[in-house]
Amino acid sequence: MEPFESLYGRRCRSPIGWFDAFEVRPWGTDLLRESLDKVKLIQDRLLMAQSKQKSYANRKVCDLEIMVGERVLLNVSPMKGVMRFEKKGKLSPRYIGPFELVERIGEVAYQLALPPWLSVLLDQNLTFDEEPITSFYRQIRKQRSKEIASVKVQWKHPPVEEATWETE
Repeated sequence: MEPFESLYGRRCRSPIGWFDAFEVRPWGTDLLRESLDKVKLIQDRLLMAQSKQKSYANRKVCDLEIMVGERVLLNVSPMKGVMRFEKKGKLSPRYIGPFELVERIGEVAYQLALPPWLSVLLDQNLTFDEEPITSFYRQIRKQRSKEIASVKVQWKHPPVEEATWETE
């Protein structure tokens, strides 16, 4: 008895040991027909698995039609280490609102009526200039051979809690 067979009670079916030594192997057209049958079986099972996965994915997808005048929540992408809406980290909100839908621009693009504290006027190249208002604190960080002076700056648009440290 082989060691595998004595341990597990069955023959080893590794790619090397697929055929028994005394088994009559088909040759010629029989081998070709058997191979084609196995390929067809594999293709059928792959197609069945793909259709099952597709049905799982299609259950979650639904066409959502939003009409003008309805109120929706706005998804806010979290950024690591940034205070957003007076909360930082895990507890920062994922959605804010609700806001009224003003206009439908495209299939998935909408214009919302945002409050003035949230609206930012953008240039033609979709950028905006942030202006500093005041500086609160000043600190000097010492590195090996130099000292770096930093100031905490209050910007025009975000609230006081979102002030940042900038080099002097």
